[in-house]
Amino acid sequence: MRVSLAQLARIGKWSKQYANLPDRYINRAMNQVYWRNPKGVQYKPNAVIQRKKFYFGVHRPWTMEFRNENQPGTLAPKVFVEPIKKWSFFRGDRVEILIGKDKGKQGIVKSIFEERNWVLVEGLNCKLKNIGKDEKRNFEGVYIQEEQPLLVTTDVALVDPSDLKATPYEWRFTEDGQEVRVSTRTGRIIPVPATAEETIDYKTKSTYKEQPKDTTADVIKDITFQPKLRTFEMDIMENMGIKEDRVPPKSYWY
Repeated sequence: MRVSLAQLARIGKWSKQYANLPDRYINRAMNQVYWRNPKGVQYKPNAVIQRKKFYFGVHRPWTMEFRNENQPGTLAPKVFVEPIKKWSFFRGDRVEILIGKDKGKQGIVKSIFEERNWVLVEGLNCKLKNIGKDEKRNFEGVYIQEEQPLLVTTDVALVDPSDLKATPYEWRFTEDGQEVRVSTRTGRIIPVPATAEETIDYKTKSTYKEQPKDTTADVIKDITFQPKLRTFEMDIMENMGIKEDRVPPKSYWY
């Protein structure tokens, strides 16, 4: 089974990984409208021509780099992504590279792109990138090293913390019902690093302080709606103690 990038975008996978940004903001930031129907009763409502196919790389959809990769008039190459049933790589994990010039080296996962099955390993699998080259001013530019994405399915492997060697793993349950990653070679648990829950808003969830505009956790947990087989008007009448004693007249369709 293969899933295209366009399908991932439609089902909302490209939303708020490590960003805590609402989906409506991301959709608005990446939206490209070429033509929209004028307003008026004589025009068909919500008639719009907009871009539907985007190319998703290492840049998030709300960044300027993403806009440069998807400029109007450019065609996005079709990319197929192998679906992974359960994601098992997190920021802060120590992994070993299995391919390329850095094969056998170990590093820390810097960024995760779950939608493309990619991870960036800090300081490894880099290529030189030229910045600021200007032929008119005879300036050669500056070269920097930029990490390139690696596929988690074939290019990297988790490292066992007991002997610091690459190992296959499985998700298993402990006696208290907690799901953990376990090295199948040694049986040791591979803990999820604390940086895995880090976002723009907080380093860890326990240290996050509620802001004045935030909805408090107590209000969110309070159940205020009970589904019932009745209309909204019937629910209001019951709360106000109003009883319906009127008998509707008979009506016939013929």
